[in-house]
Amino acid sequence: MSEKVPQEDPRASFAKRIDPKKEPLTPEQVAFIRRVELEQWKKNSQKLRGRNIFTGLAIGGLVLGIYNLSLNAEKFLDELEEEAKVARTRASKTSAN
Repeated sequence: MSEKVPQEDPRASFAKRIDPKKEPLTPEQVAFIRRVELEQWKKNSQKLRGRNIFTGLAIGGLVLGIYNLSLNAEKFLDELEEEAKVARTRASKTSAN
């Protein structure tokens, strides 16, 4: 099968694809590519950092919520246990007890 080579559009000559194996890049082109890649990396890393902060805060909030729930449950069970002790001591003693 023959490889299809995209037709070059004269209006898009600024975005012409080149094969670095066939056409060696000039130092200016290499510097430009590095600069563009660095800018893209910075932009993407800022987005990622924002997402990581949001995820961290969401996980932290979830952990604090679960911790608060467990404290409330423990407090409720302690109060219930105290009420049960009081009820047992106030209950009339019978011969069956």
